[in-house]
Amino acid sequence: MFDKLKSILRLTNADYADIRYEIRTDTTISFNCRELTGIGSSSCDGFVIRVLKNGGFSSISFTKPADAGKALRQAEENAMLASELTAKPVRLNNVQAIRGMFLPEMSEDPRSVSLEEKQELTRRYNEIALNHPKVVNTAASYAEVEREKYFASTEGAEVREDLITTRIGIMIMARDGNLLQNVRYATGGSSGFSCLRGAEEIFEKKREIAVSLLSAGPAKSGTYDVILNPSMAGLFTHEAFGHFSEADCIEGSPTMREKMKLGAALGSDVLNIKDDPTMRDALGFYHCDDEGVEARPVQLLKKGVLVGRLHSRRTAADFGEPVSGHCVAEDYRYAPIIRMGTIFIEPGADSFDTLLSKLGDGLYIQDGRGGETSGENFTFGAQCAYVVAGGKLKGMIRDINISGNLYQTMKNIVAVGNDFELIRYGGCGKIQTNIRSCFGGPHLIIKNVIVGGAA
Repeated sequence: MFDKLKSILRLTNADYADIRYEIRTDTTISFNCRELTGIGSSSCDGFVIRVLKNGGFSSISFTKPADAGKALRQAEENAMLASELTAKPVRLNNVQAIRGMFLPEMSEDPRSVSLEEKQELTRRYNEIALNHPKVVNTAASYAEVEREKYFASTEGAEVREDLITTRIGIMIMARDGNLLQNVRYATGGSSGFSCLRGAEEIFEKKREIAVSLLSAGPAKSGTYDVILNPSMAGLFTHEAFGHFSEADCIEGSPTMREKMKLGAALGSDVLNIKDDPTMRDALGFYHCDDEGVEARPVQLLKKGVLVGRLHSRRTAADFGEPVSGHCVAEDYRYAPIIRMGTIFIEPGADSFDTLLSKLGDGLYIQDGRGGETSGENFTFGAQCAYVVAGGKLKGMIRDINISGNLYQTMKNIVAVGNDFELIRYGGCGKIQTNIRSCFGGPHLIIKNVIVGGAA
């Protein structure tokens, strides 16, 4: 394959060019309640070429090898057009040309597991979720994505890397009269099919949460001191802070570039945030990004001070900062963009019991259920929460959402737990879908959080 890719690159006289060929195979199984509604596999492949010429940068994707010459000429023309209209010529930071083959080290290769066994495991977890008279519906699915990638550049890079991602997810809906409550959960990862096994107790627990929400009272709106669990803390870290650490999200805004200037004090001194795509067994693991750059951990926040940023080769040159290996594409249809790998708040010193004691009175909020950001402000939903009184967990409450300003909230983080947990499913939708976007962290205390609910 590399001979074919290099023969295509030899057709260009651009200042720089790279090409990525990828085969993507998807396997899906879905249940609606007990009915099997879908099962099958599909495979597709294609190419992406990027060209830098006279300061103009362009990309094009195509599927037929016979179209390579035409696609390359079109990319060159687009790059030349861009060079005439771009105020600042594009430069790419210098990197080492990597040559290597990286195949996933998995405890159980999903490709060796029969479709029947995948269906049976999904069905079994779905039956666990349905095993209660108040559970009225479920939507369960198995998803497996295999990406076989080949990358070559005019600088001499030749990288073959395979990524295989698996997931089983379930939405559990419980009903009592006119009251409906639902809980969503997914497990999976990039370390092999075995990461899906043995999750029976977790699905039982999620079913019980869905049923318990039927007798929980609604949250009362107000301002609370709260403990976020690792999933909720990770959601905050990813959505509210993480995207501002992606250089392409702030490069066009002088205001945000000033606010996110390295050395800025953004959070409390107990807050340390890192993105590390090199963590083996984490969902977000990879060796090289889709620019052929070796992935590396990046300390983003140290004792509340911004010390690092996530980059592509282009933005690293523009900001005058090191490359980080965080430029990732959804698949062969797209040129890569800057993405988080595995972002998390680093653990602190306090046990969960100590956090409860420090909180005194407030709320313990668990597991995100989506949300949105608008500039510096965020609103996230939570699957459930518990009242905390006198440092003790009390009753469950439902219909929770939290909102606030990113910078004020990071300054209001006053204690960080000594535990650590990463999510086992992804799905960031920044322009392209990144199913391996991973986040997490420890429990933590935030003061003065706005909680939405009943008046």
